[in-house]
Amino acid sequence: MDLRDYLRLLRRNWITIVAAALTGLLVGGVASVLSKPVYTSDTQLFVAIQSSGSVQELQQGNTFSQARVQSYVKTVSSPIVLQPAIDALGLNVSAEDLALRVKASTEVNTVLINISVADQSPVQAAAIAQAVANSLIQVVESLEKPKTGGSSPVGLSIIKPAIAPAIPSAPNTRVNLALGLLIGLALGIGASVLRTTLDNRIRGEADLRRVTDAPLLGGIAFDLEAGKHPLLTDTPPQSPRAESFRQLRTNLQFASVAGHGKTVLVTSSVPGEGKSTTATNLAIALAQAGQTVCLVDADLRRPMVNEYLGLDRNAGLTTALVGVADLDDLLQPWGTDSLYVLTSGRVPPNPSELLGSNEMRHLISRLEQVFDSVIIDAPPLLPVTDAAVLSQHVGGVVVVVGSQKLRTQDLEKSLAALNLVGSNVLGIVLNQLPAKGADAYSYAYYSHEDLHQKPSNAADWQPTSYPATAQSESLRDVTSPSTQPAQRPRSVLGERLRQQ
Repeated sequence: MDLRDYLRLLRRNWITIVAAALTGLLVGGVASVLSKPVYTSDTQLFVAIQSSGSVQELQQGNTFSQARVQSYVKTVSSPIVLQPAIDALGLNVSAEDLALRVKASTEVNTVLINISVADQSPVQAAAIAQAVANSLIQVVESLEKPKTGGSSPVGLSIIKPAIAPAIPSAPNTRVNLALGLLIGLALGIGASVLRTTLDNRIRGEADLRRVTDAPLLGGIAFDLEAGKHPLLTDTPPQSPRAESFRQLRTNLQFASVAGHGKTVLVTSSVPGEGKSTTATNLAIALAQAGQTVCLVDADLRRPMVNEYLGLDRNAGLTTALVGVADLDDLLQPWGTDSLYVLTSGRVPPNPSELLGSNEMRHLISRLEQVFDSVIIDAPPLLPVTDAAVLSQHVGGVVVVVGSQKLRTQDLEKSLAALNLVGSNVLGIVLNQLPAKGADAYSYAYYSHEDLHQKPSNAADWQPTSYPATAQSESLRDVTSPSTQPAQRPRSVLGERLRQQ
């Protein structure tokens, strides 16, 4: 992973990381509030050697004292020092338990001994510290006293008496909050890394590039209104969704320049990735650009084009393939542009055989000779073989990938199936991309306000115009059989189809 991958990881999981950090901060604060305050009292002792005062004796005594100080520090936590302090104060605690609350230390190259005692009572902490210091003085004097008699050559003196502290030493709220924040951040980042490592869903272009080098023709942002209004004509002309399909149309035209046919098959790996809406809107976008377009619903298992466009599907592709009616009689015009739709027809028992037949190849050939572009909506690749079979009859294949829905191994299987039959994959369309975040796919487009601000060469600038019907009327009001009489294809198209 490079720096961009880590930044993408943070942008994808920033909510998790922030939530974990806030949780750690909260836990640190709660721990500080619920913890009982602990007070620490300190005292300090000085170790001296009894000598006559000559320079040589003082130097030897200082070296001796520093060597003995470490032993005295270790002696502080022993029962020989703590038990007299317990007896003097009348404490109801054992020497082992008190040793956990008493700490002794010394500084390097000094003869100073520091004793600290922690207790929930500040007064008792000071009393215990003073009692331990007094007990240590007596114990050292007893241990260092010569067996032949006389006074001890070592003397300990208290130079810093213990006092009752006014402020508790624990809990340290600032430290607890900082520690909780750091632990929360670490857990949040760790969880994000683990989640990203285990996540095999395709969420954006970076994930797509780990699977295939196929061109990315475009990205369609997720839109909550797309479920109710899936068509391009139901979207404001300058909206990001409309611009994304126009961008897809442009990229597809460049991708199919070197193709061998005008027919483009639109499919996906699994159901629910939005292939039917993509195929339908792509056909609408091509028609709005002035092309003569035929949209074919070849999903003979779960046809959806007729529902999106409000057309009758009782007679359509299957009707033409079995020879019941001529193709010229089955095409249904839609909208105000040169868009004709061949619905699926009745669902047959043998879709794969029909789509792979010579009749299907001949039908596509006839459409290519009449229309500028032919868009075919095919079934998903993994559940059935219909799309792989049909892909051999078309000039190119566009694979729709549902963001955050499709797994990488499923896309690999789909592309392998197309490669196995020698299909020409024109590119990938990422659908349902997030509008914001690390995986967003944005476009540069004119907003509604921008259209009123002409550029410097205003004489050469013309705003894009769209049919008023497509902007103001709903789809079903325009194309519903009950409100609009059935129309035949334009005479030229009908005549050319009859001649094929």
